[in-house]
Amino acid sequence: MSELIQLPDCREQSAAVKARFDSIKQRPVKLQVRELSKSFTTNKGQVDVLKSVSFDVHRREFISVIGPSGCGKSTLIRMLAGLEVPTGGQFLLDGESVSGPSAERGMVFQGYTLFPWLSVKKNVMFGLEVNGRSGTTVEQEAMQWIDLVGLTKFAEAYPSQLSGGMKQRVAIARALANQPKILFMDEPFGALDAQTRGQMQAYLLQIWRNVDVTIMFVTHDLDEAIYLSDRILVLKANPGEIQEFIEVPVPRPRSPEQFITPEFLAIKQRLEELIHPQKDMVLDKLPIVRMTSADDNVE
Repeated sequence: MSELIQLPDCREQSAAVKARFDSIKQRPVKLQVRELSKSFTTNKGQVDVLKSVSFDVHRREFISVIGPSGCGKSTLIRMLAGLEVPTGGQFLLDGESVSGPSAERGMVFQGYTLFPWLSVKKNVMFGLEVNGRSGTTVEQEAMQWIDLVGLTKFAEAYPSQLSGGMKQRVAIARALANQPKILFMDEPFGALDAQTRGQMQAYLLQIWRNVDVTIMFVTHDLDEAIYLSDRILVLKANPGEIQEFIEVPVPRPRSPEQFITPEFLAIKQRLEELIHPQKDMVLDKLPIVRMTSADDNVE
């Protein structure tokens, strides 16, 4: 006789999720964004990319930023990382106003930004040395971060000898080596195949659990946003403004099996409704140019 499968009590799950969010809200606010705006002047006038964006991020939160193309996701992250100058507003890290790049704010890009002429170890050491570190301890510290991302055996390898996922793990190790207070990630897994992407998501959650760092993560993949995040910041386009800030009701620790749970599917449906409203789903009619015989139909 087969064993009965014990289904989880939804009430217990809801209570656990609520307790987790209550705990997050009690943590110190790490990042405060106030009325942040970005605009460009073109031949046709001023274009507002982001307009009056305000929100708080608590210590060790994992926040994903999603939205339709052109809503300013990457612009927002780049401004917070100090790589672009806001047109208006400000943001504070641990209560202090900041501008320009700094070691306190790490950044991981979609493209592989490793130096091809340096080994894995030297790439990670570079992040320490550029901020004034030197001596034998730099190599030891670099190896600790390489160990953390599971690439100890590849410390002397060069980027050309690594897979895409391994390169991004090195980029994450280099960004974390300076022990930033917050790590910004701009679609870091966007160029990876589906299988490697899933592996990298799992790696990132393991790393995040073991490092005292707050993460803001830009993605266009709704499954990825739900799987990774505590909360999801949804931007709308033209101009980029906050549409909704959603708490993810999927319990932690996360696993791929949760992709088909009611909580996961419900939040995904809500995100779909926000980003792809039904009124915007009408396809343009293409001109009729038939290049096959009339009796050769496929539908």
